[in-house]
Amino acid sequence: MRTTLGNEITGIRWTMNSFLEDLDFADDICLLSSNRNNLQNKTTRLNETAQSIGLTINEKKTKLMNISSNTIQPVYLGHNIIEEVEDFTYLGSMLSNTNGTAKDIRARISKARYAFCQLQPIWKRRSISLKTKIRIYTSNVKSVLLYGAECWRIIQSDMKKLSSFHNTCLRKICKIFWPNTISNKDLYHKTNQCCIETDIKRKRWRWMGHVLRKGNEYITKTALKDLWKTWKEIEKKAKDRQM
Repeated sequence: MRTTLGNEITGIRWTMNSFLEDLDFADDICLLSSNRNNLQNKTTRLNETAQSIGLTINEKKTKLMNISSNTIQPVYLGHNIIEEVEDFTYLGSMLSNTNGTAKDIRARISKARYAFCQLQPIWKRRSISLKTKIRIYTSNVKSVLLYGAECWRIIQSDMKKLSSFHNTCLRKICKIFWPNTISNKDLYHKTNQCCIETDIKRKRWRWMGHVLRKGNEYITKTALKDLWKTWKEIEKKAKDRQM
């Protein structure tokens, strides 16, 4: 990426004194730019640099997402127009041009449901203890459900969907079906689990601690500081309206 970008500043403003040009993880690259001309130049240079060392960009997996802009100018990869989408999956999480996480949460529930159904023979087997089944559920299903939950922007309806799925799974593992009933409190005690909202809060606090221990040069720490500043501004405006 150093060869591709050089010393040019074509990314998005990150702080008062810095710009964010791209996000990279292994061979997954996300190019960032405030206008399409710069984005086209970066895409072309990246493609040329990749080809010079024997690599090829997968055209089918390459997507373009437009945020807060009405520009309809296409961006090309070689001679082909890059498909423009409203959302796409990056590093396992679904990103949306509305900055919402509802679609990602629905996708997580769907993937976790599939994982749970694949383990039906385990849930039905009487020779496996409840404790072992819950450990399998935690590692193979709940981990899928809560992947990326640290950064979710959750509204009440999304939390209800997550809670409903979590509680339903626990009841099925415990073989509690209608007309037999059990309160959520007793269910959590029986399975040594907690409500999904508590799990999400724990993940968030763990993630915040991990980020705060990083140096100030890391973009995750900058993002967390900006998020905290935004929360304080929203809180102040809410208090001002109440006065």
